[in-house]
Amino acid sequence: MPPATRPDIVPWTPLVYFWEGGWIGVGRSPSPVPRHEHHAVQICLGLDGPVRLQDESGRWTEHRLAVVQADVPHAFDPNGSLVSLLFVDPDGRQGRWLRDSLRAPITDLPLDRVAPHLPALLAFREERPGPMAAARIVTGVVEALCQGPPPLRGLDERVARALELIRADRSGRLTLATVAGQVFLSPSRFAHLFTAEVGLPFRRYLLWRKLNRAMAEFGRGATLSAAAHAAGFADSAHLTRTWRAMFGITPTTMVRSGEFYEIPAPFELARAAA
Repeated sequence: MPPATRPDIVPWTPLVYFWEGGWIGVGRSPSPVPRHEHHAVQICLGLDGPVRLQDESGRWTEHRLAVVQADVPHAFDPNGSLVSLLFVDPDGRQGRWLRDSLRAPITDLPLDRVAPHLPALLAFREERPGPMAAARIVTGVVEALCQGPPPLRGLDERVARALELIRADRSGRLTLATVAGQVFLSPSRFAHLFTAEVGLPFRRYLLWRKLNRAMAEFGRGATLSAAAHAAGFADSAHLTRTWRAMFGITPTTMVRSGEFYEIPAPFELARAAA
């Protein structure tokens, strides 16, 4: 079982930078996060002490650096440590590279793999890096954990086109049949191909993208109800249930308890600079 909440640790007040498909946050929290499951690769860093992760079997393990694969049920205990959490879209180039490098559901890694980036992460809340500096940190950490060359093969072009349609949609009413027709496949063939390429059924992926859109709206200052409707959720209660299932905490706990800022997608920003 995780340790009891320590009374000497201040409430979770992270500094979070988010972008389309991912975010990085640094903070200290007294409370474990219950079991949840999301479509992002999660990098967990205990900056001044260990963190704990619970796998699907219920076993808790201690780590200074660990990666949780996308769509893996897990619980997280910050253990009172100053923590950096980095969520990476597994369908992008760096996300696929990272996903393919680490086959285990939860992978423990030596902290020295990211040693060059630890000073910046430790100073993250105080120095508040600009978008370019943040892009270098995010890209550096992710690529330090990748092995071998980047993947040569991209997603199937029909699935890649489907993802573009999903990300561009603002109605929240896309259906599998509609997207299948746009990429010239039958619904059954498209459903099979989409799951094989993305690793997640179409409807659950659609729910994940809607949650990302709601997170962005809420982080920009919208009310929970307005964020829910903007992203295509029925109401704020539906959004809260989905958010808790995917992140283990409520939207208010995650966003309103700290500072939440939107930045350009860091991998594209770093690549443009290079």
